[in-house]
Amino acid sequence: MKRRIRHIVSVVPAKRRIWQSLSAILHNAYIPGFVGMTIYQGALKGFCVPTLNCYACPGAVMSCPIGVLQHFVIARQFPFFLLGFLGLVGAGVGRMTCGWLCPFGFLQDMMKKLSGWKVKLPRWMGKLKYVSLAILALLLPFLFGEMWFSKLCPAGSIEGAIPWALGGNGPDSAAGFDVVSLIGPMFWIKMVILGAFLVGMVFIKRPFCRTMCPLGAIYSLFNKASLVRLRVDRKTCTDCGLCERMCPVDLKPQLEIDSPECIKCLECTKCPTGAIKAGFALRGRA
Repeated sequence: MKRRIRHIVSVVPAKRRIWQSLSAILHNAYIPGFVGMTIYQGALKGFCVPTLNCYACPGAVMSCPIGVLQHFVIARQFPFFLLGFLGLVGAGVGRMTCGWLCPFGFLQDMMKKLSGWKVKLPRWMGKLKYVSLAILALLLPFLFGEMWFSKLCPAGSIEGAIPWALGGNGPDSAAGFDVVSLIGPMFWIKMVILGAFLVGMVFIKRPFCRTMCPLGAIYSLFNKASLVRLRVDRKTCTDCGLCERMCPVDLKPQLEIDSPECIKCLECTKCPTGAIKAGFALRGRA
């Protein structure tokens, strides 16, 4: 029995920006949180979104999977539901959530449009996200009982730290305490990290996704075996390089199909000869 791929024609890459925009809005749709500077604690917070999204964001309606992972590591409990959820997402679409749904990934895509300059990351730097997963999201929380990835996460800085620093001001604020008085060295370390990534985003395609995101590291393990797959017809590929120029993570899609680095954005399926197609990988006879 060989694996075959049935072509998907209904997924149009041009619609990806719409999905990214809607996802960014829906991830942080709790408007009362921004108005009154509170954190939503309703039933939905017991569930995770499939992307990074800071729990402490006043608008967040669901939890961040990496934040939940760190919580269970600190509590010395096995996260059965979380790993089942991540496994289901990974087995279904691999890193497609990175390309279509992640708000911070969307920001990186938009920031890159500010400059025509392009700096390519060395390939070895793609391994750093596994270091981030192993050390910042697992080892340090286990050893020291603190969510070290969340402390440093630039996505959390934008969604959580900055809104609270600006809106949770003064002893009479809705937060119930003077948030600004709590700002210390860790806040400024977070701002430096965020600033470095924001500058990097202008010149480098998705630097955070490729070097620091532990969730991307988890999903990448499923990329070659997920239900949503890509295929290349080498007979019609002319090696024109268009797919490489369009790729938001600097891959050569015609040579690195379903790479662990691929975020399955499907931009490469805009190939003028139709050499690259997306589809469902199914068991069947060749």
